[in-house]
Amino acid sequence: MSEGVSAEDIQSVARELQIVRNQIQTISSQVSEYGITIEALSNQDPSRPIYRSLGNILLEVEDREVLLSDLEEAKKAVEEHLKRLIGREDSLRKQYENMAEEFEGA
Repeated sequence: MSEGVSAEDIQSVARELQIVRNQIQTISSQVSEYGITIEALSNQDPSRPIYRSLGNILLEVEDREVLLSDLEEAKKAVEEHLKRLIGREDSLRKQYENMAEEFEGA
């Protein structure tokens, strides 16, 4: 067994990689949901009311442009978070591969 890398070290990185991948899947779904919501709001007949969920109640939205802007900002924030997670996933994958090579080479 290698003194530098143990099987436990590799397993730890693998677990963290799996956690990050799960987070990427969840955040990707959120980005998709925001996109669908923004599209639906854009296609909604302006004469029909729009409601926003607040806790356990629905409130009628008076200013659609503010709602649209809020949704677009939230989507951007989630997309930025997704980019960071993808970068972290790439870094962990490389770390895992390097550790596995070092472990196997011992």
